[in-house]
Amino acid sequence: MGAPPLVLAVPGTPDPATRLLAEEILSIARSELPGLDARIGYVDADGDSVGYPSLESVLAHAAAQRAVGASGEPTGEAEDEAAESWDRWPTAITVPLLAGPDNALMRRIRQSVMNSGSVTELTDTLGPHPLLAEALHVRLSEAGLARADRARLFTVATAADGIILATVGGEEAVQAAGITGMLLSARLAVPVLAAALDEEGGIARAADQLRSSGSRNLALAPCLVGPEVSEGLAAAAAREVSCAAAEPLGAYPAIGKLALAKYAGVLGITTQPSLQGAPGR
Repeated sequence: MGAPPLVLAVPGTPDPATRLLAEEILSIARSELPGLDARIGYVDADGDSVGYPSLESVLAHAAAQRAVGASGEPTGEAEDEAAESWDRWPTAITVPLLAGPDNALMRRIRQSVMNSGSVTELTDTLGPHPLLAEALHVRLSEAGLARADRARLFTVATAADGIILATVGGEEAVQAAGITGMLLSARLAVPVLAAALDEEGGIARAADQLRSSGSRNLALAPCLVGPEVSEGLAAAAAREVSCAAAEPLGAYPAIGKLALAKYAGVLGITTQPSLQGAPGR
């Protein structure tokens, strides 16, 4: 009772595919924490069209709901507990749907928080985290670019011997993706280099470096949820350096679990044991 909503700050152009992705991610979070009040706010929404509310309006609505609840006269133990929660918790907890830091996007999210007038806690981005390395491994194996099971040493004829880990957000994002890349490299036993899609020549330089060190069959793995970049951008970058590409992380279960972990961390709630990455997949 009285717990603030988890507001997923979704970047990119609001459209049915983006909404479905966000809903799937929040469904995963709700399955881990039944009763979770989870909402979607679009960072780049143009106004408040039906089905695509802006982040600012979602946060403002949460603040208005809290104000109405606080102005009432609580009766009963549950209501008293809710009222106490309102005093110690923010009106909402905003979790950016970003695999790694992106200063430009985070500035827009912070501006929406300020404009909403709500007392909102804004969490860090989802990564770097071992679960992202697991998700990247799975996406590569789904594309036939990596062995699916480390324990059985199952090999794929088209498996890559060098991975370009693509991100957006400049140097800070590349550094953060590099941490996830080290974890992915340990899983696959192949070199992994992080590079920015939004830095001219970044992907090409990473490809050259991998090839100069002996890799011949490269693959590009987007360390991205998906909506934060234009559709097809990662695939186009892969074509430019003549390599195959895996799909973005999308609604892989780890994304929902990490979003919930950010929310739970603010409230001091212990997350489920399933948040721990499982080895070998």
